[in-house]
Amino acid sequence: MLDLTKWDITYLSGVGPQRAALLGKEASIFTLHDLLYYFPYKYVDRSRIYTIRELNGNMPYIQLRGQILSFETAGEGRQRRLIAHFSDGTGVVDLVWFQGIKYLTGKYKVRQDYIVFGRPTVFGGRINLAHPDIDPADEVQLSPIGLQPYYNTTEKMKRSFLNSHAIEKFVATALQFIKEPLPETLTPDILASRHLMSLTDALRNIHFPTSTETLRRAQCRLKFEELFYVQLDILRYTKERQRHYRGYVFARVGKAFNDFYSYHLPFSLTEAQKRVLREIRRDLGSGRQMNRLLQGDVGSGKTLVALMSMLIALDNGYQACLMAPTEILASQHAETIRSLLADMDIRVELLTGSVKGKKREAILQGLLTGDVNILVGTHAVAEDTVHFASLGLVVIDEQHRFGVAQRAKLWTKSGQPPHVLVMTATPIPRTLAMTLYGDLDVSVIDELPPGRKPVVTLHQFDNRRESLYRSMRKQIAQGRQVYIVYPLIQESEKIDLKNLEEGYEHVCAAFPDCRVCKVHGRMKPAEKDEQMQLFVSGQAQIMVATTVIEVGVNVPNASVMIIENAERFGLSQLHQLRGRVGRGADQSFCILVTGYKLSEDTRKRIEIMVRSNDGFEIAEADLKLRGPGDLEGTQQSGIAFNLKIADLAHDGQLLQYAREEAQAVVDADPSASSPRYALLWRQLRALRKDNAANWSLIS
Repeated sequence: MLDLTKWDITYLSGVGPQRAALLGKEASIFTLHDLLYYFPYKYVDRSRIYTIRELNGNMPYIQLRGQILSFETAGEGRQRRLIAHFSDGTGVVDLVWFQGIKYLTGKYKVRQDYIVFGRPTVFGGRINLAHPDIDPADEVQLSPIGLQPYYNTTEKMKRSFLNSHAIEKFVATALQFIKEPLPETLTPDILASRHLMSLTDALRNIHFPTSTETLRRAQCRLKFEELFYVQLDILRYTKERQRHYRGYVFARVGKAFNDFYSYHLPFSLTEAQKRVLREIRRDLGSGRQMNRLLQGDVGSGKTLVALMSMLIALDNGYQACLMAPTEILASQHAETIRSLLADMDIRVELLTGSVKGKKREAILQGLLTGDVNILVGTHAVAEDTVHFASLGLVVIDEQHRFGVAQRAKLWTKSGQPPHVLVMTATPIPRTLAMTLYGDLDVSVIDELPPGRKPVVTLHQFDNRRESLYRSMRKQIAQGRQVYIVYPLIQESEKIDLKNLEEGYEHVCAAFPDCRVCKVHGRMKPAEKDEQMQLFVSGQAQIMVATTVIEVGVNVPNASVMIIENAERFGLSQLHQLRGRVGRGADQSFCILVTGYKLSEDTRKRIEIMVRSNDGFEIAEADLKLRGPGDLEGTQQSGIAFNLKIADLAHDGQLLQYAREEAQAVVDADPSASSPRYALLWRQLRALRKDNAANWSLIS
């Protein structure tokens, strides 16, 4: 049976050692398997032949049939180019190349029939096609569908004539070697239940579809398989963890929780908070290690839910720890928790890189003796010198900012892995959550506390600054505070944007009666904290900042968020920044300031922000506009994958089906040892060959 992974691409007709080296370096194509899984990124209809007299400079890719009348070269040095005058009897166009002149004049002959394919443009009053594809007319087979695959190539590849057309020819040659069906990578049961095309047919039709329907079915099969193995890996990992690690049993809700709930709760819990607490309580008493993701929009009360979960740990004789990504955020959490527990006999300590000497020693000693009940800190809490008497629950805030290794270190701080609650204020679309956090149970706080008014979002062009300043003065006169956020700290020669330093000076001049503070990421922690404290305490009325204030700064009196150069920010980041206001009872405003020239994508982002305060709607829109971004390294388990064909923004239903099938396999064969599923486990091991050490290891 043909093993595509063992066939070196070097020995494919037309490749050879030099091209093979380039294909490997530029496109990670080393074998026939790599080549056949190098999928087209688009398809162009080549079913029709146009005439030259039909052409204009605004057309997409077209085909012509005719002959080269003559060649000429023009220009000098880098501007030197080869021009072929091409005619079909209805007119003449210029075919133009800027590279490979000697090669091209030797390859193509005058007065021979060719099919030319390219995009017509107008230059110097003449229609030309730059770097067109040319094939002898008798070698081009036109079909009713005529969908030609197009492959991504790099500049280095193109310089060696490894363009899309060359890749297409290599694929066609490779497919000729497949005389019998390739070994299947999915079981007959899955293929039948999901009505999927065979692997061999899918690979043929993804490159050279015989119809639009076969192309759709080929894409469906290959996307499903990709998503299925991602989900099988995640679910296998989860099952493995559950089999190997028991969880501490928090059997009781005692004095700490009940006293806080009865006497110290700052406001009534929302129904969403109560529901999530019930889900967490069920996990903590189940005997399984809890691994739960808590999603909630900015201001929804996640920290309160996390604190009440930590109090359950205390009631059962365990310590709790909250890890945050920055010192500012850790300090804010510590301050919030201390104020909520002010009248209770619970010791809360803050441990960051800035805590030194005797203070640090006292905290470390208190953790060892069990006198410290709740530790709040940055990654410093995961250092080797930090030991707990009995760590039972770890809360991780904005976990995507921590590496897998940092989180895993906390597991070693206790006799067995503690319960884990992961919090994020960045709403995650369902399809992304199933992939990035597929090994976690998910809870959502989808309700804001009573009395919170939605933030009013407005779009304003930057030439209306005086009007903007009048609105700011009105809010400040009413005792409110204002954030102004810039995308840069110092002026960049390449990007002509307003920057924080210049903006700070301008705001100080425009508001001489106000105190203006400044915060950015390059400041020393002490300096940053001092400036931040001016704003938190109300001594400063305006804060000029970069996105360092995106998460964690809680100033209920701040009612205006002005985002300069809003076109430079993604939707999720805009939403996070907007969440810094609207935390008090007063009406708050977010002003998105942009220039007049906006791209279509930017206009869509601004419109969505103005229209909606729903973080999940915004996250879904962001995923569709920008794609999933860099997925690796953001997952809980450390599972790495690279989606070649599936699209998390648009293949949500297919992902759901793939997860259902993967879950059925894991439930039926949790030890990955049944002969019935041997094919699937073998394939997953092959896909994970670069991560072999993680196969049965809990990261």
